[in-house]
Amino acid sequence: QGEIAREDTLLMVVGRGTNDSDANSNVNKVARMLWEGMDFGWAEVSYSGVAYPLVDEGLKKAVKLGYKRIIVFPYFLFTGILVNRIYRWADECGEAHPDIQMVKASYLNDQEDLIDCFADRVEEVLLGDNKMNCLLCKYREQIIGYEDEVGVPQVGHHHHVVGVGTDGHGAEDHGVYHGKHGHHHGHSHDHSHDHAHGHSHGHDHGHAHSHDDKS
Repeated sequence: QGEIAREDTLLMVVGRGTNDSDANSNVNKVARMLWEGMDFGWAEVSYSGVAYPLVDEGLKKAVKLGYKRIIVFPYFLFTGILVNRIYRWADECGEAHPDIQMVKASYLNDQEDLIDCFADRVEEVLLGDNKMNCLLCKYREQIIGYEDEVGVPQVGHHHHVVGVGTDGHGAEDHGVYHGKHGHHHGHSHDHSHDHAHGHSHGHDHGHAHSHDDKS
């Protein structure tokens, strides 16, 4: 079928599926990060059992969304009955929809970065320095799609986000450029002594809003 762009590709991340909604939600988080970080056209989540939707039901929905390629990615450490079942569902869907390229991605397996992650967690436990709550902070760790933001100072993106020490409070104009997505937000503020506030927000994606509130 030739080369298919990522924007024409739907990513289906498949989790084990449990009756623990917190555990299930982690699969959604992984799917969202891969979707935005790798610029797929769309992402869906399904499960091999217990949780809904199961893979076969998820694929029935996915094929209706009009994407030329569907990548089925089992978010599993090891192969086995469940991964084989996931691949079988993908094969059946591909046979029923020959116009869509169906790709069966590998499960995680013993990928080098994954092994390093396990080693880091063990070392943190031994040192009593567990950073799990900051594990996916893009300013601390290299997150896919945001590699150039590791170590960048954290700043407030809007005038109402203050208190981090770098918000430039008191400046007349705060411009924030989101490099990855190409949006620029400019904020200008005019505060007079009679408590009248004029706010003007300009966005380069075609929306302009102006507010003049007097009290």
